Amino acid sequence: MTSVVIVDDETLVRYGFELILGAAPDIDVVATSNDVDAVRVIVLHRPDVVLLDVRMPHVNGLDVLRELQSLTDPPSVAMLTTFDAEEYIGRAMELGAAGFLLKDTDPEALAEYVRVLARGGVVIAPGVDRRRLFAARAPIEPPRLSDRERAVLACIADGASNPEIGRRLGVSTGTVKEDVRALLVTFGVATRVQLALRAAEAGLLDG
Repeated sequence: MTSVVIVDDETLVRYGFELILGAAPDIDVVATSNDVDAVRVIVLHRPDVVLLDVRMPHVNGLDVLRELQSLTDPPSVAMLTTFDAEEYIGRAMELGAAGFLLKDTDPEALAEYVRVLARGGVVIAPGVDRRRLFAARAPIEPPRLSDRERAVLACIADGASNPEIGRRLGVSTGTVKEDVRALLVTFGVATRVQLALRAAEAGLLDG
């Protein structure tokens, strides 16, 4: 069972997301919170996934994200945004967000996005402007990758573990480990989430 905390200053948004996710048999919304109580509620419940509004009136969502990343075992955090708040999401990426969802995300897709986040994957929902997401960074030149390396990247973005990637691609777990290690070096990053985000930035997860 995947546990989720929803943080938004609007009661209607919290209720809507809770209602949608609550219909999924494998997802448990353990708490919802406004911005003021967000960190306390999250630390109390220690969820697998946090859906966090990026722009709130009393406590900035980026400040909440920063505090969560200092925890020993931080949850996977997806930022909830609107079209007029997308200037914040590049900074959220730098602070460790693993996902970016619009508040009007398709209800039928929401539960699967949460599952991907819980597996350690990355979610950039349709409608999120990737040009703004990566605008603060220097453009990345897509590296030359083999077909298998591209497939490994896609699996990582989906949150697949090394054994699962091996099963999907028909190779050994050891081979996957070596591919992942090489990809981390190629992209100059330290974690799988960072790797997936850089791959998205380079347009390697499109199509």
